[in-house]
Amino acid sequence: MRPDVVCLGESMAQLVPADGKPLRSAESFVLTTAGAESNVAQGLAQLGSTAAWVSLVGDDALGSRVLADVAASGVDVSLTRRRDRDRTGLFLKDPAADGSRVTYYRDGSAASHLSRADVDRAFAARPRHLHLSGVTPALSASCRDAVRYALSSAHGVSTSFDVNHRPVLWPDPRAAALTLRALAQRADVVFVGLDEAAALWGTTTPEQVRELLAEPAAVVVKDGAVDATAFTTEGRFTEPAPPVDVVEPVGAGDAFAAGWLHGMLIGLPHPARLRLGHLMAGAALTSLSDHGTITRPPGDLVREADRATAAGS
Repeated sequence: MRPDVVCLGESMAQLVPADGKPLRSAESFVLTTAGAESNVAQGLAQLGSTAAWVSLVGDDALGSRVLADVAASGVDVSLTRRRDRDRTGLFLKDPAADGSRVTYYRDGSAASHLSRADVDRAFAARPRHLHLSGVTPALSASCRDAVRYALSSAHGVSTSFDVNHRPVLWPDPRAAALTLRALAQRADVVFVGLDEAAALWGTTTPEQVRELLAEPAAVVVKDGAVDATAFTTEGRFTEPAPPVDVVEPVGAGDAFAAGWLHGMLIGLPHPARLRLGHLMAGAALTSLSDHGTITRPPGDLVREADRATAAGS
């Protein structure tokens, strides 16, 4: 079946303290799966979009676990390949309400070998939309080339790029700023946090971010717990973020992107897309997992987001 969205990028096994305590004092752990692109795919699947994940994993037990976890969320993993003699990446999360710290064990992982062949496999599925993130180009030269190729070759397929700046993956901050801006300019839709845009490019307002990223049809600037602003061909739209009791903040951006993209796919107005993004982000913020699970029927979330638009709020 032709997927609505293909998400391409690395997912890893993730070890998280089961009780939410700091890593140094935790006594039990949960092994789960995390990765920016598979997080988005899982969020889309929860909302009812058909989503596929394209990547490479090792021919190891962690690779089997990652594939099973992502598939259990309703995501098609048949396009992901296993590589002999390569290992699946792993990372440890040290939870904190003000921002978790992570330690990666991903150098030389199977997914660091992503290439144009994997992009071609994604396009062969004939998706309506392709989603990528700024994590992938930080992994290797072949990964950077693959993302550049994907954004340049997506004829008839709309694209989105979540800047997703991870400073620990970029030894050269200037290279990160130049590379991520150049890639974002090639996408149809860009997601970026106001804080990461400031760190990368020195911008301080959503308007400055839009001026810097002038080419995409839509640029969505997220200002944490404050609001999100979308600059589109139809105008500028801002929606406040609802209050949330944060358990753990990692993964909220991916959940937001899933909500916004689902809204785009089903034709929601721009304010409703932002609201649906906020609702999905809220589910992630209240979970220790990188991809929160919605506890209400997806149709209810969509109607809540759209009702506010109809009411003119």
